[in-house]
Amino acid sequence: MSDSDTIAAIATPPGAGGVGIIRLSGPETPRIAEDLIGGLPQPRHAVFRRFRDRNGDAIDEGIALYFPQPHSFTGEDVLELQGHGGPVVMDLLLQRVLQCGARIAHAGEFSKRAFLNGKLDLTQIEAVADLIEAGTAAAARLAVRSLEGAFSERVHALVEQLIQLRMYVEAAIDFPEEEIDFLSDGKVAADTAHLQQALSQTIAAARTGRLLRDGISLVIAGPPNAGKSSLLNALAGRESAIVTEIPGTTRDLLRERIQIDGIPVHVVDTAGLRHSDDRVEQEGIRRARDELHKADLILWLLDERDFQEQGYPDTSQLPPGIPLILVRNKIDLTNSKPAIFEGSQGAEVLISARAGTGLELLRQHIKQRAGASAVGGEGEFLARRRHLDALERADRHVQDGLEQLQTTGSGELLAEELRLAQQALNEITGEFTADDLLGEIFAGFCIGK
Repeated sequence: MSDSDTIAAIATPPGAGGVGIIRLSGPETPRIAEDLIGGLPQPRHAVFRRFRDRNGDAIDEGIALYFPQPHSFTGEDVLELQGHGGPVVMDLLLQRVLQCGARIAHAGEFSKRAFLNGKLDLTQIEAVADLIEAGTAAAARLAVRSLEGAFSERVHALVEQLIQLRMYVEAAIDFPEEEIDFLSDGKVAADTAHLQQALSQTIAAARTGRLLRDGISLVIAGPPNAGKSSLLNALAGRESAIVTEIPGTTRDLLRERIQIDGIPVHVVDTAGLRHSDDRVEQEGIRRARDELHKADLILWLLDERDFQEQGYPDTSQLPPGIPLILVRNKIDLTNSKPAIFEGSQGAEVLISARAGTGLELLRQHIKQRAGASAVGGEGEFLARRRHLDALERADRHVQDGLEQLQTTGSGELLAEELRLAQQALNEITGEFTADDLLGEIFAGFCIGK
């Protein structure tokens, strides 16, 4: 198998539908079109054709579209066959295409060829998958912006700033007779400060973009009968969990996906944490503790009556470093008012999950703690964890280079750190990318993309 093979795949979702599409790409596409539909259609014109088997009998009939290289998604000759969307018909047509000399495409192979042929850079290719998988309208809008090149333009601007700074530093190293003193020369300090500011702005935008793409994991935990399942139902807007007055009703993890102002939130309801001799409940408690370690944010739920009698709970067994919101529930039973404030152990929110009071306060605080307010509006582009990691590494290299210059006066060490920073940024767009990273990225795509 090689990148010069002609590949084919069903590009529409599995199952029956009104229309099904088979996509081909590669050098044998014109010959396969001759065998299958009697010749190539006029480029970029939809034509009606019968799709025939090797004996000339019709398998199906529909629309054929031809995109000659290099003016196609992959940069190769591409043919799309749009027939009826029955799974049997689609399978027969795909088998006929394979008989003509194509092979089944790997996951993401069409997009990979678009990248390798210079049609799109890596951030744009990833935006294709993100647009398909977008779980919110905000994520879809940002995926389109990334596909149009908004993220790539920001990265290219950063790379250009780095190149200009590297040219100045390395020229001074290569021509020592010019006797440029990096420490007294204000150009390096000014250009580096400007670069760091641009990096910080891009990192902030990427964090918001990643938040809108991936969302956050929110775990509801606390003692039995505190109203955790009632809160899950209230946030989800439906009766997802069984609610009774019997402590320990929830034995397993319950999961719901909700949105808060366009931010995906993966909510997990857990078993009440207490000592139990019940083996089933013990397993639920073990799973609850495991889930706490995976959380981005923990809602620790308490009955407001218990809080007024016993005070703050012992949260020393919770995993360190994960943000915690203390939610004091059932205020309808104490005639308390919904409120949010900073207490002695951090943020506290007073709500009634059953009555629905205080829930909007809680939603907005969850959004704030998730980091959605880091950038104004809904964001500028969609980003992934690897993008954010590369930006942060580039920022560290620039900072390390400046520190090396200030402590040692060495332009060589500064130049090396700047080179590593540029390499980190080039990983984002794919101008410098290891093959194993490409394999990991495209493995997450669907077969027809």
